[in-house]
Amino acid sequence: MALTQLLDLPAPAKLNLFLHVVGRRSDGYHLLQSVFVLIDWMDTLHLDLRRDGQISREDLGTRLPDDDLCLRAARILQEVSGCHLGVHIGIEKRVPWGAGLGGGSSDAATVLLGLNRLWGLDWTRQRLLDIGLKLGADVPFFIGGRNAWVEGIGESLTPIELPSSQFVVLKPAAAIPTAAIFSSPLLRKDSPRSTMSVFLADPNKFVRNDLQEAAQAHCKEVDEALSWLSCRVGPARMTGSGSAVFARAWGNPGADGSSVALEQALAALPDEWKIRRCHSLDRHPLWAWAAD
Repeated sequence: MALTQLLDLPAPAKLNLFLHVVGRRSDGYHLLQSVFVLIDWMDTLHLDLRRDGQISREDLGTRLPDDDLCLRAARILQEVSGCHLGVHIGIEKRVPWGAGLGGGSSDAATVLLGLNRLWGLDWTRQRLLDIGLKLGADVPFFIGGRNAWVEGIGESLTPIELPSSQFVVLKPAAAIPTAAIFSSPLLRKDSPRSTMSVFLADPNKFVRNDLQEAAQAHCKEVDEALSWLSCRVGPARMTGSGSAVFARAWGNPGADGSSVALEQALAALPDEWKIRRCHSLDRHPLWAWAAD
């Protein structure tokens, strides 16, 4: 029997364990090296089949822009595949936007993986990756579905095995537009290139985010979040282009997933700041939904 809906599809966030800007292409795009790791802070999507070919969206929480990456992903896949079916997308947004956590890109990847099944396309992962890159540099990572050594503008992915980790992720109220960071005169653009083998030999040497100084100058809340988290959890750094920051969490979590000391400190946080204790994921929950 043909599928008519797919419910409770996860769209996990990511962290950049480090982020180096190693150059710039002739078209202006910056060349990066990074390690992306999936975490269990997730949005949830619901896909309902439409036989009239229309593509629509319903926000089941936080209101999103009228034309977001999910709608664009569905339209591109429909156009490229020649499929005459449509979809109604419901989004329960939990991963904050403007945070450097890749939430919008992850939502788009989940739409592509879900429609690959709902529309009966059975496309390979590589065909979906090609579409994902047209949507944004982070989308291919989530379609690839594994923690990765990332190069280029985000399209060059090499799967990497990482130990299971816990992180405390803190998102201040402010959101940072990525364009503002990459256009900043404070952006470091000349980090030396490295290799995945060098990273694996001593990952503790890879702790810098070349976008962080520009973000701190653009948004004082990034500075405040870094200080707050460093004092209470451990050395903190920014993920992506911010404004979220993170630190590795040590010790045993309490019954609610937070350490007792961290829980006691939450009362001091400004209103509208969000904090989560997250676990790393070995693979995207929908990794098996596209064949390699």
